[in-house]
Amino acid sequence: MEKEINRSKLVQLRKKVGLSQKDLAEAVGVTEDTIANWENGRRQPRLYLSQFKKLCQALQIEVEEVPDDLGPLTNEK
Repeated sequence: MEKEINRSKLVQLRKKVGLSQKDLAEAVGVTEDTIANWENGRRQPRLYLSQFKKLCQALQIEVEEVPDDLGPLTNEK
């Protein structure tokens, strides 16, 4: 249930700032399909720290507001 809430939270955050899935994908550096898969629960997000920072910037949020399952990976590409 928690992951469902987090996916819903991602959709809410994205829509709150008026971004489409495509817009968010471009900002983070992933494909639009990747964003859709995260939001629909088909894939678990795997973000590098640089992508995580871009996600926060695009969604205009602080790190603490990011759903736990969207946290960054420990190693950079």
